Order: sequence, then structure tokens, then C-alpha cells
Amino acid sequence: MSVLSKPYFHDEEAAFAHLESQIWPGGPVCPHCGGVDRISKIKANPAKRVRLGLHKCGQCGKQFTAKVGTVFEHARIPLHKMLQAVHLMACSKKGVSAHQLHRILQVQYRTAWFLAHRIREAMRSGEFAPMGGAGKIVEADETFIGKKAGRPQHRGYAHKRAVLTLVNRKGEARSFHVDGTSAAHLVPILRANIAAETAVMTDEAGQYAHLNKEHFASHEFVSHGAGEYVRGNVHTNTLEGYFSIFKRGMKGIYQHCSERHLHRYLAEFDFRYNNRIALGVGDVERSGKVLAGIVRKRLTYRGSRAEPLTM
Repeated sequence: MSVLSKPYFHDEEAAFAHLESQIWPGGPVCPHCGGVDRISKIKANPAKRVRLGLHKCGQCGKQFTAKVGTVFEHARIPLHKMLQAVHLMACSKKGVSAHQLHRILQVQYRTAWFLAHRIREAMRSGEFAPMGGAGKIVEADETFIGKKAGRPQHRGYAHKRAVLTLVNRKGEARSFHVDGTSAAHLVPILRANIAAETAVMTDEAGQYAHLNKEHFASHEFVSHGAGEYVRGNVHTNTLEGYFSIFKRGMKGIYQHCSERHLHRYLAEFDFRYNNRIALGVGDVERSGKVLAGIVRKRLTYRGSRAEPLTM
């Protein structure tokens, strides 16, 4: 049976039951007071405007559904359609455009666009731990995507948006939208995100020249300019593979990304890379991880259009 034939993708009551099982594995939790006792489920009654999935907390007396306190709060789209969107974005290697969601879900384009950003927000990890460690290798490199707002196009990369990505070999990726590619911009991020016991691999770019044993266990590089791409286990090919998927998605699927939203697109590609089949995470598990990430996050339409801080 196809995954998309599951009842919760087509039936609203089954959709609420599925969402509740994902975010409340131990039973309902009131998002208003955090209570878990004396929570009763209210039977849906359209005639009395009692909606599906409604619960009442016996401690604070407030009503709520599983969507309250999540990125889906106040969403007017049927929940089963939002679960379809989650599955499509989690399982499509290079992403799904808002126009495609608009056509599949049969909702307005702006609705699909905002829903996609809600899902990307759920994909953003709030956890932090240094990458690498003793005996581990982390590759670091930067790439460029799109043009900075208000910057005229000219030779070089000064007018381009810069992205720094760190990849733990056979592990996770972590990407940052950065203001520039000088050592002052990049080295503090490497120090903050990579454990000191790690072996770091880069290309020959000058900004990485002083990543010596004062910062990390070792630093080695390949000279791409001289046609060198692999020297033993010294290479950045893992990272190049990540960038190839990222750029195919950004140019082939999304085609245009405003600078204010680039951090969310990076979170989306990081999430899928960090939860890939090679790490034992299948499509169903990946979708479940997105749903687990919706809790204690909110994103309003106006907030989604606000400028984020870059690093």
C-alpha cells in the first residue's frame, strides 16, 4: 500500500488522531498550562460549531487542539492536506515548490507558500552540539546562491549571497547564511560549531589558512586551483555532494529565493541530509521527525516575511 493512501492523508479525523500520536505519545498535554491530568476530549459537532480534535483542560479550563502551540496554529487549511505537504517536502530530495503544493493541495498559492515556510520552520533544529570529535573529520566550504538585494552585478562574488556549510563525514550537515567569506566571518563559526578534537578539511582558500592546531586537532586542504581534488583521505567531496543537491533544488525546483528566507531553505536541505536513508531514516520516519519539530514553534505570515539576522 502506498504511503499516501494512509487514512490520515485523506480524512480529517484520522489526521488529528495521527498528529496527536506524534506530538502526544504519552497522552494529551495542555499547551496553555502544561497539565496532563483531567483532560477530556470534546465530541465534534458541526451544528454547534464544535470542531474536530478539540480537548478541554480540567486544570485551566481552556480548550485546545493538537495544533495549538505549534507552527500549524491558526492554519485554516484542513489538517490532512498539511500532512500531505509535510510528507511531500520531507520525502522529495530536492524539495517541492509552492506552485506544486498549490496544485496538489488545491489551495491558493500564497497559502501553499506560507505552509511550506511553516514546515521549514519545523525542520529547523533547536538542538546544538559541536560537530566532529576525536577521530572525526569535518569538511568546511562556502558556496554562493543568488544575488544580494540592492547589489549591482559585477565580476567576482561580492554581489552574491554566501553560504557556509560544515559536513561531518558520514554524518550531519550544518549550513549558515553568512555576510561574507573572509576569515573574520567564517572562522568564529567554525570554532563555535566544531569540536577542538576534530580533523578539519577545506580547500586552499586563504580564509582557512590559519586553521592550525591552535583551533583543531589538524587542518588539511586540497588545492582545487591546481587540479587536486583528493589526496588520500583529504578532500571536500562529501561537501561537494551536499552542494550539488542544494543547488539543483534551489535552481531547478525553487528557482528564486528571497534573501530574507534563505536561512529556512538551508534548514530544509540540512534536515533532509541529516535524516537520509544512508543514516537509517526512511520517508515515514522523516515525516514523523518533521511533525515532532512543530511543537513550541510559531510562525505568522507577517513574521515569515521579516528579515532574519545573518551570521
